Amino acid sequence: MGYTGAVSRYSNESGTCAYSVHAPPRRGQRPRPLLVMLHGCTQNPKDFAAGTRMNSLADRHDFVVVYPAQSRAHNAMGCWNWFNPPDQLRDQGEPSLIVGVALEVAAQHRVDLGRIFVAGLSAGGAMAVILGETYPDVFAALGVHSGLPFGAADSAGAALAAMQGDVVRRKAEQPAAAPSPRPVPRIVFHGDADSTVNVSNGAEIVRRAVVRETAAGGPLHEVIENRVAAGGHAYTTSRYLRGAELPVIEFWVVHGAGHAWSGGSPAGSFTDDEGPDASAEMVRFFLQDVGAVR
Repeated sequence: MGYTGAVSRYSNESGTCAYSVHAPPRRGQRPRPLLVMLHGCTQNPKDFAAGTRMNSLADRHDFVVVYPAQSRAHNAMGCWNWFNPPDQLRDQGEPSLIVGVALEVAAQHRVDLGRIFVAGLSAGGAMAVILGETYPDVFAALGVHSGLPFGAADSAGAALAAMQGDVVRRKAEQPAAAPSPRPVPRIVFHGDADSTVNVSNGAEIVRRAVVRETAAGGPLHEVIENRVAAGGHAYTTSRYLRGAELPVIEFWVVHGAGHAWSGGSPAGSFTDDEGPDASAEMVRFFLQDVGAVR
């Protein structure tokens, strides 16, 4: 079928969410993975697909991608309302709409229900974290680019403070507001020169996940590497493993990068083509057998 830009709509008691799907021609009869991609503020599905190049990766690795679209009626800037308390809860608000979209697409495209993933940028990254906390039974792993931790704010004013790092200072020693026995596996990207969402937010997402994973399953082994991307940016990766197993948490800090999708295409907004390829690394993380280490 491929990506046509055609818009479908899903509705429930919380409202209506438009979405677009990219479904590569099926290669066999086995159910395929599904990736839910959540755009940032001022973006839309077409823009986000172009900037992340995720459709090309879907074609290469045989998975389905769905791009929910935030309504300007819900947020004038097109941001997911991650700071609004009703939109931080299971079976309410935007989380219920996004999950409804995911399950509708899964039914239409014969998706493997054990391999549904979610990734997002900025406000979309913050919403991806919320979905990981509120629907750990739906999402097998999540990718967060330039996002914020769960419960970082409860109003628009608090959101602005949280984006500058105040959430870390105010809540650094508090557990996540809705802890599950262990967190959904996650890969986090953040530029350390991000002046829109401070990199301390990405670090806090990772810190909380490490604390909970350690409490649930024992100590993790941290592997840190420093490298330089072919495009130009230096970066540091911190991978958290149990023994010699696959990583359950990864943190990629891109040095000198701002508020932009690392390794993205200039065909989309908020991208930086000089960094490591966040899209490729997220897909690699999602498609590894994370279930083997859970």
